[in-house]
Amino acid sequence: MIAQELLTKKNFLFSCSIIMSLSFSCWMVLLNNFVVEEAHFTGAEIGILQSLREVPGFLSFTAVFLLLLWKEQTLALISLCLLTTGIALTGFFPFAYGLYATTVLMSIGFHYFEAVNQSLQLQYLSKLEAPKVMGQLISVRSAAALLSYASIWIFFNLFGFDFQIIYLMIGGFSLILVFFIWKLFPVFTEETPQHKKLILRKRYSLFYLLTFFAGARRQIFIVFAAFMMVEKFGYSASDIALLFIANHVLNLYIAPKIGQWIGRVGERKALTVEYIGLIIVFCSYAVVEDATIAALLFIIDHLFFAMAIAIKTYFQKIADQADMASSAGVSFSINHIAAVIIPATFGLLWLYDPALVFYSGALFAFISLILSQGISYKTDLVSSSEQEK
Repeated sequence: MIAQELLTKKNFLFSCSIIMSLSFSCWMVLLNNFVVEEAHFTGAEIGILQSLREVPGFLSFTAVFLLLLWKEQTLALISLCLLTTGIALTGFFPFAYGLYATTVLMSIGFHYFEAVNQSLQLQYLSKLEAPKVMGQLISVRSAAALLSYASIWIFFNLFGFDFQIIYLMIGGFSLILVFFIWKLFPVFTEETPQHKKLILRKRYSLFYLLTFFAGARRQIFIVFAAFMMVEKFGYSASDIALLFIANHVLNLYIAPKIGQWIGRVGERKALTVEYIGLIIVFCSYAVVEDATIAALLFIIDHLFFAMAIAIKTYFQKIADQADMASSAGVSFSINHIAAVIIPATFGLLWLYDPALVFYSGALFAFISLILSQGISYKTDLVSSSEQEK
C-alpha cells in the first residue's frame, strides 16, 4: 500500500526533476571553465555553442508530433536518456565541433524534457496547488544541483579528477537513474486527451510575449553572467561550483515560499517585483568591478528565476486543459526564438563592450515589466476564490 502511494504522478515529476537537475547542473557549472581551459574558446565560440544549444529549444513545438508515437510520460523519459548521454560524452570532445555535437545531443534531451515536463505539471497539478508544488519542484531541483556541485568540488579538490571523468561519472549515473524510474513507475492514465497538433490562440498572446522575453532574459544570465565570472573575475571551476551551491542552498528554502507567495498575491504583482529587480541587477552587472559584489548579483539574479512560476500559473488559469501539451511545446519554441539569436550576436557584442550586453538585459526586463501589467486582476483572483471554496 505504501509503495503504491509513493508511485504517484507528483513523485514521478519529482524523480524526473532530480535526474534532470543532477545531470544538467554538472554540464552547466563545468562548461565555462571546460571551454576556456581545455577548448580555448573566446566569446565568439561560446556564443556559437550556446546558440546551437538553443536550436532544439526553438524546435520544441515538434514534441507535440512525437505524441503520436509515445505518451508524454514516455517521451519525458526518452528525453532524459538523450540528455544524460550527451553529458556523459562531453568530456571526450574538448574541441569546437566535438563540443557543438555533444551540446546539441544534450540539448535535444533537455528541451524536449522541459517542454513535456511543463505540460505534465499543468495537467497533474490543480490550479490551487500548482504554485506551491512548482516551488517545491524548484527546491528539489536545487537539492539535486547541490549534490552535483558538491560532487564536482570534491572530485576536483580531493581526488583530482579531470573534466572527462567528472562528466562521464555524473552523466552515466544519471542515465542509470532514468532506467530505474522507467521500470519503477506505472504508465499513468491521461485524464484529458491532449491535442496532437499545434495550437496558437489569440487569447494566449500575452503569455507568448512574456515567454519570449523570459527566454531573452535567461540567456543573459546563463551565457554571459556566468562567463563574466570566469573571464573578468577569474573564478575557477571549483569557485563557480561553490557559487552555484550558494544559489541552490537559498532556493531550497526560498523557492517553495515564492510559490506560496505567488498563490497569495497573484501573477501580476509577482512578475512586477521580478522585473523591477532584474532591471537593477542587469544595470549593476554592467558597471560592477568588484568580484564579491558580482557574486552577490549573480546569486540575486538566480533567485529571481523562481518567480517565473507566475508565467506558468498564469497560463494554467487562462488555458484549455486539452491545450497543455501543444502549448508547452509552442511556448518553449517562442522562449527560444531570442535564445537562438542572442548568444551568437551578443557574443560579438561582448567582444566590443560587455556592458552593452547587460544593458540590453535591463531593456528586456523593462519591456517585460510593461507587458506584465496586462495580466487581468480577475485572473489573479482565481486562486484566491478557489481557496475560499
